[in-house]
Amino acid sequence: MDIQHLVDRLEQVLSESRRLPLTAMLLVDEDQIFNIVDQMRVAIPEEVKRANRVEAEKERILAQAKEEAERIRQLAKQEASELVRRDNVTLNAEQRANSVLEHAHHEAEALRRDADIYVLDVLTKLEEDLVHSLNVVRNGVRKVQMEREEAAQRQPPKQG
Repeated sequence: MDIQHLVDRLEQVLSESRRLPLTAMLLVDEDQIFNIVDQMRVAIPEEVKRANRVEAEKERILAQAKEEAERIRQLAKQEASELVRRDNVTLNAEQRANSVLEHAHHEAEALRRDADIYVLDVLTKLEEDLVHSLNVVRNGVRKVQMEREEAAQRQPPKQG
């Protein structure tokens, strides 16, 4: 379940809770709140798994870029060898091979940079979402605890 959805549900439960007259306190369904908190505990590891999948995708893209660069390099070498054999123009073949190699390196580096930027953006967004969600949960828990303490202080002592 999406952590943002759980935060929305928690907020909805709090906003639908009844207020105690003349106070800022709410009467909340404790089971409902704890159920949502438990679901959040399950969902957060899923968000982390998703971040790990993004990281794995980055690694796959980098490996693919390296393979492509190597393939282009091999093609450039083959092309250069063929040019030397066919035309006996060594200088032109070397220049062409170097150009293709340089182009391949530039492409591979651009792919690496783009993958890094993508992963950083996704991980930063995920971190922001997780921090926001955690803050919402902490605020909700703190508020419920404060309300419970205030309610306990207002109740007369039980006579036994």
